[in-house]
Amino acid sequence: MSKMTYVSTRSTAPALSLSGALMRGLAPDGGLYVPSRLPTVDPDSFAGVAGLPALARRALRGFFEGDALEPMLGEIADAALDLQAPTTPVPASADPLYVLELFHGPTAAFKDFGARFLAESLQRLRAPSEAPLTILVATSGDTGGAVAAAFHRRPWVRIVILYPKGLVSPRQEQQLTCWDDNVASLRVDGSFDDCQRLVKEAFLDPALARKHRFSSANSINIGRLLPQMVYYVGSSLEIKRRTGEHANYVIPAGNLGNAFAAVWARAIGLPIGRILLAHNANRAVPDYLRSGAWEPRPSIPTLASAMDVGNPSNMERLRALFPTWEGLRGQLDADSIDDAAIQTRIREDYRKFGREWCPHTATAAEAYSRLPAAERADKPWVLVATAHPAKFNEIVEPLLGKPVDVPESLARLLGLPQRLTDVAPELPAVAAAIE
Repeated sequence: MSKMTYVSTRSTAPALSLSGALMRGLAPDGGLYVPSRLPTVDPDSFAGVAGLPALARRALRGFFEGDALEPMLGEIADAALDLQAPTTPVPASADPLYVLELFHGPTAAFKDFGARFLAESLQRLRAPSEAPLTILVATSGDTGGAVAAAFHRRPWVRIVILYPKGLVSPRQEQQLTCWDDNVASLRVDGSFDDCQRLVKEAFLDPALARKHRFSSANSINIGRLLPQMVYYVGSSLEIKRRTGEHANYVIPAGNLGNAFAAVWARAIGLPIGRILLAHNANRAVPDYLRSGAWEPRPSIPTLASAMDVGNPSNMERLRALFPTWEGLRGQLDADSIDDAAIQTRIREDYRKFGREWCPHTATAAEAYSRLPAAERADKPWVLVATAHPAKFNEIVEPLLGKPVDVPESLARLLGLPQRLTDVAPELPAVAAAIE
């Protein structure tokens, strides 16, 4: 049996096993880990397979091949992916339109899938005698809450969340700061890009890294991306079964982890057609696909705050997979949606379809609405709903003219007290707070 190895996108770090890549998070040369080769699967082999855990066993087997975690893949999937991710039709639409609902987890956002899977994986890798890990998490809204929920009160790990002051919704901030025990929340006086930069600087600081045994739970960690592939596996197979066609996806895009998971799912053989990335006013990726010039820039605050990323980390993985501009442009489309269009789409789709969108899902719905009518009518399209609208009640409710029901899991978190520390956007300040 051959063993899958993982290499850095920058090609100068030693290859590692999957376990090693999960533990490190970020490669020592600053690159992101990717498999040295992509396994393939036969879509027909999933006949009769139902539920995310069972789909994960089959879809992820090649990525785990030869690793210490391979015999534990099933139990990891059972523990982490016992969640619902239905692909629901929009009956009021005249076109074949569906929604992949990824907001049914404990923090009502798609980040729950990857965070839970990573937590279960790392727990099985840790030797009892090892010092605790410190996991640094830069978040633009949803990641931090999902990671905190997944790792809360696991004694072998400490979670440090960095989030931008004033740039997440009130309910998102509550989810980031309502934890005790092994979770610390740092409110950074800066942007998400500052938070992401600080995490990378901490990883690459030799003294800090030796002292704290850092790892990452952002989508820079490959352990977040692998399980996110699984709901695209299930959704695309469901669309193929219902329609006989490949599913086309419109994905709200920020740091590009969710989008990259869909690209990987398609690359290993799943029946996925077009992938359209819906960005907010942070338009580095749409501009690159149009011009060929990669120009990351400072992030711009928008209503879709979890997507306020000016320099998305996973662009490095995309460009490693498709090294030329022409090659990448042939794999993805992208559009940029401003706040006014987000608001209009939330109002209009509630009126037309009776569906309630969060601002991020609304970017996908707006990008879909801009497709030529013939393209919408010809093939099935799936909007990826990444968060529950109740997380953004202050934005959504005035547009709908009514309250949004709060999921029970979210309501529990909203009742807990806040705990946070304010820090400057500088590594010494973060290091002192970690101490």
